[in-house]
Amino acid sequence: MRAVVTVLALWLAGLGSAAQFGKLSFAFDLMAARYPDHGAAGIGLIVSIVGIVGLVFGTTAGLLVARIGPRRAIVAALALGAVVSAVQTLPLPYSALILTRVLEGISHLAIVVVGPTMIAGIAPPRHQGLAMTLWSSFFGVTYALLAVIAPPLLAGGSVTALFLTHAAWMAGLALILALLLPADPPAPPLPSVGGLVRQHGTIYAFAPHGRARDGLRLLHRALCRAPDPLAALAARRQRALAAAGMPLLSIAISLTLGVWGLRYVSAVQMVQAGYAAGLLATLLLWAGWGQGTVALVAAFALAGAMGIVQGASFASIPQLNASAEDRASASGAVAQLGNVGTTSGTPILALMIAAMGHHGVIAFALPLCAAGIAIHALQARRRQPR
Repeated sequence: MRAVVTVLALWLAGLGSAAQFGKLSFAFDLMAARYPDHGAAGIGLIVSIVGIVGLVFGTTAGLLVARIGPRRAIVAALALGAVVSAVQTLPLPYSALILTRVLEGISHLAIVVVGPTMIAGIAPPRHQGLAMTLWSSFFGVTYALLAVIAPPLLAGGSVTALFLTHAAWMAGLALILALLLPADPPAPPLPSVGGLVRQHGTIYAFAPHGRARDGLRLLHRALCRAPDPLAALAARRQRALAAAGMPLLSIAISLTLGVWGLRYVSAVQMVQAGYAAGLLATLLLWAGWGQGTVALVAAFALAGAMGIVQGASFASIPQLNASAEDRASASGAVAQLGNVGTTSGTPILALMIAAMGHHGVIAFALPLCAAGIAIHALQARRRQPR
C-alpha cells in the first residue's frame, strides 16, 4: 500500500511540474498586461524558458541526480518550485521574473528526472507498466485540470490566486515525499566537467543498451505528434471538439489499451505498434484532409497512437535500464530530447505545410514514424545474444 501511495505522490509532483508550464500558458494575457513593453515574444519567452533549461541541461540533470540522491533532489526541487511560484505573485521587474523562471526550469527538470526513476524502482514488477504509463500522462492531465481550475482563479484579473495555489501544491508534496521516500544512499563524489562530457558520450552512444534511446523515442514522438490535425478540420466546431478530446483520448488509450498491451508484449514492441498506428492515422488524415468526419476520426486515431507511444516509452525505461543510475540518465535524456522535439517539431511542420500544403504532413510524419519502427527493430536485433 505504501508503494501505491508513493507512486501516486510522485505522479502528483509531476502534475505540479507540468503546471510550471501550464500556469503561465493560462495566465498569458495577464502577464502580457503586466509587461506591455515586451510584446508577444517577450511573454512567450517567460512561458518557454522552463523548457529551454531542460533542453540544454536534461542529460546533465540525469547524471547529477544519481549522485545527489533522488529523495534530496525531488524534495529540494518541490520546495524551490513552491518558493518561486509564491515570489512570482510580486510585481517583479521583467528580468527578475525571467530569473525566477530559470530557477523554475531547474525545479521542473529535477522532478521530471527523479519522478520516473523512482516510480520504476518502487512499483512492483507486475504493475510497472501501469505505473510508468500513469507517469506519462502527467502533462495531459495537468492541462485538462488547469482548463477547469485556472479560469475562475484568474477571473479577478490577477495571477496571485493561481500561483499561490500552485505554491501550496508544491510545498505540500515536498513534505509528503520527504516523509514517504526512503533515505538516499551515500552520495558518490560529483563528476568533473570532463567526466560529465564523457558520460554524455556514453549515454548518447548508439549501443544496444544506450540510454539515449529512451530520449530518442520521445524526440520521435514529440516530432511525430506535431502534424496538426486541427488544420485538417474545416469546421470550427470539429476543431473545438478535437482540441478538447485529443489530449483526453491520448491519456485514456495509453492507460487502457496501452497498459493492457504491455501485459503481452515488451514496451519496445508497444512503441513500434504505436508508431505503426500513427503512420496509418497520418495516411488517413492526409486522405481525409478537410473532409469533416474522416479528418476528425484520423485526428483522434493519431492522438490515441501517440498516447501508446508515450506510455510505452516511459515503461521501457526500467525494462532496458537495470540500475537506478542508468534509469536517471535515461530520464534525463527523455527530458532533453523530448524538449528538442517539442520545441522544433511544430515550427518545422508549419514551414512544410506552408511550402507543400497538406502533402507536407506526409513528408514530415511518415519518415519519422517509419524511423521509430526501424530503429527499434535494429536495436532489438542488436540486443539479442550472439
